[in-house]
Amino acid sequence: MTLLIDRLASISASYEVLFCDVWGVIHDGQRSFRGACQALIEWRARRGPVILVSNSPRPALDVKRQLIELGVPEDAWSELVTSGDATRQLIADRGPGTVYTIGPDRDSALYDGFDLRFTNLGLARFIVCTGPREDEFETPEDYRKLLLEGVQRGLDMICANPDRVVQRGGRLVYCGGALAELYAQLGGRVLMAGKPHDPIYNLSLSMARELMARVVHPHEVLAIGDGLATDIAGANKRGVDALFIASGINGSSVAGIDRRLDEQAVDRLLAKDGVSAKFTMAELAW
Repeated sequence: MTLLIDRLASISASYEVLFCDVWGVIHDGQRSFRGACQALIEWRARRGPVILVSNSPRPALDVKRQLIELGVPEDAWSELVTSGDATRQLIADRGPGTVYTIGPDRDSALYDGFDLRFTNLGLARFIVCTGPREDEFETPEDYRKLLLEGVQRGLDMICANPDRVVQRGGRLVYCGGALAELYAQLGGRVLMAGKPHDPIYNLSLSMARELMARVVHPHEVLAIGDGLATDIAGANKRGVDALFIASGINGSSVAGIDRRLDEQAVDRLLAKDGVSAKFTMAELAW
């Protein structure tokens, strides 16, 4: 069973490093969450490093710019690791050559420095997906015919963002993981490096080692996130304790009549996804 808490401070003495998710925990794509940002600032001042671990398909430098634009204070994090950073090695392993890309123009920094030729699906050697091209209104079904053609041609898909959905303002929008899920259902091979997969955690632990100037063990790390299949599953896989933020993409399914968290509903939700979270909070707060 998970333990409901309302303050990060109440468990802070048990851990040395935070791995904190970004979208859904400290911002919603339109605004930053003041209480969550302050919690990270307090952690850094009192405990140790905060490493933001994001499934954004863009490299860390681009995401840092976005955080600043959204009003996330720069002293709320020590370092940032993204799925885009981890995915670049998968792309490098298949370059140089031709590639077919699926995703919005804003993700183009993912390909910087590679000897790639962007082409149509018929000439491509592999596919890279960062998400729907128009994520405000497109769904995975809009890509079914295209993805089926890729499967029939035997093309691998590299998915740079394993998230299925994120909360943007008051609504959910589809991400690369939803397209990758459909590609796999159609029989295609999907490769991913972001959460919950090992490469992004290897990068994060390496960063923690640099910041702490020593080896950091899993029991010293607390992972915070709102994604069960990504943040929480990834923490479970690496033997890291997890703090589930229930107000993100799952908020409506675990709120009681008085809008407070329903502990039994949280436990059912975790069990349904086959994951466990040592702690659960409605929203991140110090």
